[in-house]
Amino acid sequence: MTGAGSGIGQAIAKTFAAAGAHVFIFEHDLKGAEETANAIKAADGAATVVQCDVTSADSVASAFEQVGRAASRLDILVNNAGIAHVGNVEKTTEADLDRVYAVNVKGVFLCSQAGVKMMSKAGAGVILNLASIASLIGLADRFAYSMSKGAVLTMTRSVAVDYIKQGIRCNCICPARVHTPFVDGYLRSSYPGREQEMFKTLSEYQPIGRMGTPEEVAALALYLCSDEASFITGQAYPIDGGVLVF
Repeated sequence: MTGAGSGIGQAIAKTFAAAGAHVFIFEHDLKGAEETANAIKAADGAATVVQCDVTSADSVASAFEQVGRAASRLDILVNNAGIAHVGNVEKTTEADLDRVYAVNVKGVFLCSQAGVKMMSKAGAGVILNLASIASLIGLADRFAYSMSKGAVLTMTRSVAVDYIKQGIRCNCICPARVHTPFVDGYLRSSYPGREQEMFKTLSEYQPIGRMGTPEEVAALALYLCSDEASFITGQAYPIDGGVLVF
């Protein structure tokens, strides 16, 4: 899986390892990846850190080659690596757009391309992408981010259609706001001295009255990648505290 150094990715990695998976953590940030892997191993799980820049075709190819040498097959690919950006279309620079696109869109493309090659040989596999409610509704000041997550959703459906006969399922999860270290860092940098006030505001955006937790997203991810979800493909699953309903 990609992007498991903290937050949602870390929770997914730990949850999958606890369920018996050998988790290969693709990360550009090796420090965070090693922390996740060490936590998994401390709980008697199996994890291997693989340095990978998802924006680089050569780096992705090398990472998947390492997995191929270490494991007999690839059962599950979780495309979680992603970055955020705040700004409307006028405030988004070309450099901003390129940076978000490179990680959130190109990264998912490159890893999915490599993943389906391995899975097709085995005639089975599951790909799970992390999208966002931003791919389903309009969010203020999230132009580039929303664009990228919309692409993730449509890539999900394209892969599901193209590889169903090869036994590969592909779905995506669309979270609303989830309380991660990124949120805490965003509040500290953007609203110094008003962190608690803004945390309350961000929490109340979800009608249920709070943010989601990484562990809740991880539980949904585990289900969608399990045999119990073998009849599900090409779907976008919101986990949003009621945002899309109210």
